[in-house]
Amino acid sequence: MKTQKELSPQQKQIWLKAVSAMEQRNYAYVIQLCQGLLLKTPDFLDGRKLARKAAIEKSKATKKGFFSGFGGGSSIALMKASGLRRKDDLIGLLPALEEICAEDPFNLQANTLLKEAALKWDPPMRELAFFAMDTVLEGNPKDKEQLKRYAEFCMEQDETGRPRDPSRAVEIYNKLLVLSPNDMAAIKGSKDSAAAQSVQSGGWEVADSYRDLIKNKEEATSLEQQNRVVKSGEMIDQQIAELSAAIQLEPQSLDKSRKVAELYEQKEDLENALEWYRYVLGLSGGADQSIARKVSDLQLKQIDVAYKAREEYLVSSPEDPEAPRYRTEMEELKKQRATFILTEARERVDRNPTDLVAHFELGEALMDAAEYQDAIGHFQRARMNPSVRLKAMGKLGQCYVSRNMNDLAAKTLSDAVSELAAMDSVKKDLLYNLGGVYDAMGEKEKSIDCFKQIYEVDYGYRDVATKVESSYSKN
Repeated sequence: MKTQKELSPQQKQIWLKAVSAMEQRNYAYVIQLCQGLLLKTPDFLDGRKLARKAAIEKSKATKKGFFSGFGGGSSIALMKASGLRRKDDLIGLLPALEEICAEDPFNLQANTLLKEAALKWDPPMRELAFFAMDTVLEGNPKDKEQLKRYAEFCMEQDETGRPRDPSRAVEIYNKLLVLSPNDMAAIKGSKDSAAAQSVQSGGWEVADSYRDLIKNKEEATSLEQQNRVVKSGEMIDQQIAELSAAIQLEPQSLDKSRKVAELYEQKEDLENALEWYRYVLGLSGGADQSIARKVSDLQLKQIDVAYKAREEYLVSSPEDPEAPRYRTEMEELKKQRATFILTEARERVDRNPTDLVAHFELGEALMDAAEYQDAIGHFQRARMNPSVRLKAMGKLGQCYVSRNMNDLAAKTLSDAVSELAAMDSVKKDLLYNLGGVYDAMGEKEKSIDCFKQIYEVDYGYRDVATKVESSYSKN
């Protein structure tokens, strides 16, 4: 499949326009641009994905009715596409299918034809076939028949004589068994796909069934591998396959499901880790706050990874034509991050109003958003918790300063300093801020005394040396 980097300069310009139009929610223009691009580059999967995303958003905006996905006004276009398929006119078929999907993105017949066309291409466009089936399930994720067909498709042998994608089959059978836990065909399919996944990832040449993979010797090895702190990539994949298969027999197992989530996290597969942690959270009825926090942390990590990728790209290619767009996206990601942190912090306090650490974290988020007045109440509550008391008092003092309440800031910071005997980093920070408050209040002697206490033990701390030494030159 062709990537963005392989596009010609002119095609790249069209692609950038389409991306920009998507950001502006001009869905019709996105579809138009992508369709034009796909006429020249039918194997450009990102272009087809963007066109479909725009069509889905467009259909949401126009509130498409009950008959979406069943043909509707696309029946004539489908008849034309079916005729092109019979003639094996792949060049004409793909654009015809795009026209249908632009109006009815989840159309089962159109996406089925797209899958078949992708496999007839020379060489087969395997990822396009998967994309077509993913789209069908996105439209109806609980369609058991389509889930079965997709899983079976993943297990069919490709031109190399191996199953197309057993890992994907495992995931689909997982979804199917959540809907139908007692489906024996799905249970067998799950075992077989897990075995095939292990064969491919572990390098075995022969494995007739799941049972062959869990003989006593392999079980012992598996248990040993599960207990190792550091795992190789192949070992992690093997453990995931075995645990996923076991979960099909015991779908309510919190322990096994959590282990799968942890393995995906160790593998740095954030998307799958999130999916499994959410599954675990669902099994616990949302009661396990440690898992809820893990879900939140991984979502935040996804934003950070996206930001870092753009940052590193700009460092290596600052003059690239796409650089302005990436800078804009970085600013949006910053805003997303701040909004996400604040929203999550509010929800944690709402879920457990007596959690004083949650109040501290909400106070920090409000402070970062410059909502100092609202932050004050949360820091006042948080200082009742010994584990965050001094940090909360330090932040509370800063909030008072931002509200020009310097007398309250001085008292709060002074009280915090008096509770610390050793001159550690926390005490230095409190003293430095207290010195700044006294200086703003015009109490120069008290201000310099704070800086001197730091100076006596840490000459290089911030600019205390300059502050202290300049006070002597003035006398």
